[in-house]
Amino acid sequence: MTRPIRRFLPALAFLILSAAASGQGLVTTVDSIGMTVSDMDRAVEFYSKVLTFEKVSDVEVAGAEYEHLEGVFGLRMRVVRMRLGEESIELAEYLAPRGLPIPPGLRSNDRSFQHIAIIVKDMDAAYRRLRESKVEHVSSGPQRLPDWNRSAGGIKAFYFRDPDRHPLEILQFPEGKGDPRWHRPSDRLFLGIDHTAIVVGDTDASLKFYRDLLGFRVAGESENYGIEQERLNNVFGARLRITGLKPPAGPAVEFLEYLAPRDGSPAPETKSNDILHRRTRVVTADADAAAKRLFSSRVEFRSPGAVETARRELGFRKGMLVADPDGHVLEFLER
Repeated sequence: MTRPIRRFLPALAFLILSAAASGQGLVTTVDSIGMTVSDMDRAVEFYSKVLTFEKVSDVEVAGAEYEHLEGVFGLRMRVVRMRLGEESIELAEYLAPRGLPIPPGLRSNDRSFQHIAIIVKDMDAAYRRLRESKVEHVSSGPQRLPDWNRSAGGIKAFYFRDPDRHPLEILQFPEGKGDPRWHRPSDRLFLGIDHTAIVVGDTDASLKFYRDLLGFRVAGESENYGIEQERLNNVFGARLRITGLKPPAGPAVEFLEYLAPRDGSPAPETKSNDILHRRTRVVTADADAAAKRLFSSRVEFRSPGAVETARRELGFRKGMLVADPDGHVLEFLER
């Protein structure tokens, strides 16, 4: 079922003007990327032993507040936070009720696609590690983007999947590209998370949401095509408009708009306990005020509003789930 971008754009016009006038967006930082997993012990072993993430916390939650937050009745959820460098992911296993597995046949140009880009010090060594661990390939192998592409030339990248088939990317920047911190001396092979990438149907519509309402800034743009890009994404004839957006703090968000082929599927309806579910977790200064602005702009809510978590087991006081114009989920958190 398509989620038309139509619903929240007209009402957003006034909010864009007022946000621009005040210079304030709704987001202060991107906290982490969340993923639903089917087997937490297996997922933790993969992320820790293969990609060298470190476990930060391991909490089990249940109760009415989490049912409202997640939109799943009768839930019991194990949540593990893991860190790589300065960035984090949050894995959630629904002990009850179990959700649906990732459907077969999904492609990199479908609008349900979202990955995290993990920076590596040495692409060849990182690829060897992944091969030894028998990861599932998406790309045919690591690709070096061509030098004619001023924005992306020299970048090495490879797409693969975790045990639940969530797409991931390893990325190596050449000198002069990427955040300077990725070029600091390190004895680690896997360094941290640079961004999360999402497929969008219309970059301009997504900019109205992420830039004008949430307060991200455009940090870079490019148009990528050619055999290297096709093999990286495993999409024949791929031509992408790529837009990088930086939040005030934390990992970036990258839009992938497929100019060709334009046959990607819209994001299917999912629940938080479905394995396809991923979320970008963002911090806001005032969840109630953010909810009012999001409601006013007719953004799709997955929670009834800002939900208070009395015991704060997961480290935040209030939270809510909303969807962007393409159905990608964001979790707003107030500490």
